[in-house]
Amino acid sequence: MTPFTQHTGIVATLDRANVDTDAIIPKQFLKSIKRTGYGPNAFFDWRYGPDGTPDAGFELNQPRFEGRSILVTRNNFGCGSSREHAVWALTQDGYRVVIAPWKDSQGERLQGFADIFRSNAVKNGLLTIELAEAEVDAIFDLVKRHPGLTATADLPSQTVTFHADAHQLAFDFTIDPGIKEKLQRGLDDIAQTLTYAADIDRFETTHDLWLHPPA
Repeated sequence: MTPFTQHTGIVATLDRANVDTDAIIPKQFLKSIKRTGYGPNAFFDWRYGPDGTPDAGFELNQPRFEGRSILVTRNNFGCGSSREHAVWALTQDGYRVVIAPWKDSQGERLQGFADIFRSNAVKNGLLTIELAEAEVDAIFDLVKRHPGLTATADLPSQTVTFHADAHQLAFDFTIDPGIKEKLQRGLDDIAQTLTYAADIDRFETTHDLWLHPPA
């Protein structure tokens, strides 16, 4: 997994809440036994028309978003089934960062991301940033007024900064320290376990074989 410290890229916006994993990568693409080739099929049902050509009406197909690598969307992104393929599709389509807002609904905090999606993102080096709804609204407005807007997500300082002409708009974000370390070191679950390989080997050669007593 590629370590994540800082990333600068073009910002694209998807103004839709409750985007589920079937919308991110439809079920017909889950038959492959490989972990590659999902990128062109991200958001397939929205991205392409019936004839298979790009749908000009889909937000992310706008020419201004060509080469984008930071996605800003609405709350509860990645809900639905637990398919890790959704994260594979996003990363293989070029995204390194996804930003979504938490939302207050009658005193209840609605998350920016579904829990399983967020967990899968960590395993694949995709940084998910949760901001307040008003902050995300400001980002949408900024993107609308500045075609080709870029931003820098800095994981060590936990900031995301939007570069708009002569001024910048920056937001702080929070992240679990353990997740932060895994992303910065580029460790998925297996790689993290292997950092303890020497300890595991030592245990295997020295522990009491109480499970297998002599006959």
